[in-house]
Amino acid sequence: MPSFKTFGLSSAMTSNLEQLGFEQPTEIQAKALPHCLARRDVIAMAQTGSGKTAAFGIGLIEHLNTRLFAVQGLVLCPTRELADQVAKALRELARARDNVKILTLCGGVAIGPQIGSLSHGAHIVVGTPGRIQDHLRKGTLDLGRVNTVVLDEADRMLDMGFEEAVEDILGQTPESRQTLMFSATWPDAIRKLSTRYQREPEDVRAEAAQGNPDIHELFYEIAPGAAHEAVMAMLSERQPSSCIVFCTTKQQCDELADDLRQNGFSALALHGDLEQRERDSVLVRFGNQSCSVLVATDVAARGLDIKALPLVINAEPARDPEVHTHRVGRTGRAGEQGLAVTFCTPAKGHKISRLESDRGRTVDWGDTEALMAVPRKPLEPAMKTLCIAGGRKEKIRPGDVLGALTGEAGIPGTAVGKIDLFDFQCFVAIDKSHAAKALKRLESGRIKGRKIRVRYA
Repeated sequence: MPSFKTFGLSSAMTSNLEQLGFEQPTEIQAKALPHCLARRDVIAMAQTGSGKTAAFGIGLIEHLNTRLFAVQGLVLCPTRELADQVAKALRELARARDNVKILTLCGGVAIGPQIGSLSHGAHIVVGTPGRIQDHLRKGTLDLGRVNTVVLDEADRMLDMGFEEAVEDILGQTPESRQTLMFSATWPDAIRKLSTRYQREPEDVRAEAAQGNPDIHELFYEIAPGAAHEAVMAMLSERQPSSCIVFCTTKQQCDELADDLRQNGFSALALHGDLEQRERDSVLVRFGNQSCSVLVATDVAARGLDIKALPLVINAEPARDPEVHTHRVGRTGRAGEQGLAVTFCTPAKGHKISRLESDRGRTVDWGDTEALMAVPRKPLEPAMKTLCIAGGRKEKIRPGDVLGALTGEAGIPGTAVGKIDLFDFQCFVAIDKSHAAKALKRLESGRIKGRKIRVRYA
């Protein structure tokens, strides 16, 4: 196995990687990183969770001239969630260098504070295509000194209709730049984009990302209109602490999530029509285990990094085998066993046939009659989430919230879960048995000496 020491990295970066717990490079890191460091263009096939951010991020950080306070690296992502995740990972990698400034520029939030941050300069910008274009139009972002552009999850950006925006942005960067494209699938549109904007790119594929021995798959043939009942039966049978249910459309997501809630299940919908604050709230509650079922479209779920996900359900088959593989690959990670279940009506049977043809083997079918006979039994989440109306802009830190809960409020530290801090609000997960007491005490108490509004998310 290769080691990070074989890549010729700076001693500071090597030391930082050791501190971050990077022991051996993942397959995509081992294959892509040497090309990234050599400033060659790369087109790489890599799934979420394969370690691709470090594959391009280490090179980004190593190539920076920190004395030049201009944007030298640009990372384009399809969603704000992925952009936030990438920026967080890059900041950890950037500990190897002094004074590296990384900015996230995404829509759904006010542009004014972003303009203010840009006026002070930045080395790396991570953002969504629409908001990057906004800044270019306003003249608040200059890409004239960019030497590396990364298109992360490029296939999803094209799926979401960002092709023109991406081409517009690339057209405003120097032709001499390095262009790195990371994609989970290889549609023709990706190849065309590569042909136009890359120079003799190195073709890298992480084969191990395609299969996972810890995932068991089951398929059930159901009657038309029975998907909601089938999903509830599976949730009742398996009682997962966390589960993503994939639907094709936003309307299907809303209808299924509503039906689940009406029948006692803890479920939230995630799709492109949600306001950014709603998206933040949904993702926080799912991530901190105060909601156990996330009903999502493929695009909305892209970039989510949920470490413990025992069950994935396809309410209907994915549109093609590559999307199916990407969906089910979210479970069974980090050595844990996972189950992926797909429900299919007879009219959609051709999609399963295509999947079998693509794989060269038949799928396993479950006993639909036995499943549908499972008594309905919703699982109550262990946590509840409190939303505090104050965040980074009010100089609130996670320690302040923890102190207010375990000090004045008298909540045991073991009852406090994940704390998620945003610019203007903060979410904290509390063990359900202590949630009412925590809410009451925070409502009558203070955080950093100030009265701050608190409510259930």
